[in-house]
Amino acid sequence: MKSCDLETPGQLQTVRTMTHQAYQPLLPSGNKYLQQKWDMASYDLHRGKVKSAKPTINTTPPKTYDHLTLRLKKLKLEEEWTTKIERENNMLMEKISRIMRTTGGVDNRKYYDRKSLGKEKRQLELLRITKENQMILFRLSQCRPHYNVKSWHEDWLKTLKGQENPITKCSDCDKEQKISADTTTQSPASNMATDKAQKIKSEKGKETSEKEGTRTEMQQDR
Repeated sequence: MKSCDLETPGQLQTVRTMTHQAYQPLLPSGNKYLQQKWDMASYDLHRGKVKSAKPTINTTPPKTYDHLTLRLKKLKLEEEWTTKIERENNMLMEKISRIMRTTGGVDNRKYYDRKSLGKEKRQLELLRITKENQMILFRLSQCRPHYNVKSWHEDWLKTLKGQENPITKCSDCDKEQKISADTTTQSPASNMATDKAQKIKSEKGKETSEKEGTRTEMQQDR
């Protein structure tokens, strides 16, 4: 009696058999050894199919997407927020350190230049007006009079001399003599009246002389 190892699907089994025991197929066959070989091949194929079989119901976990787990927009916003907070904290620290170093002060001053939209236009207009005024002044200073003032003055003196005739002078002298004689014969009241008349005449003469002097001066200045 001898023992032999037989391979069974899925595991190795050591079976002790007798030499007279052979493979017994289920169906009748002409060659038992070939039928055993064929049966073992079909059984191995069956076991391979069973191992590689997949379930009809999907029980695997769902896929994980990167854009859902790793949110880049949120991370970016958080970074910006942290940088903003850090910048504000640094500004506060600088202000506190400056206040500690100095006496402190108000920082509400606005250091900026006041600008006007029409400033340049107004400046150009002012320059234009000043240039025009300078030109007008230059023309007035350069222009010459059309009339001769000296000739006017000479004519006026001639007319004054022509009015003073000897006849009028003699009549004036006679009148003065008569007035002086009358004053001697008249009362003191009449003398006062004559004195007033003489004073008025002298004042009028002075005014006329002053007017003539001013006129001559003005003409000379012109």
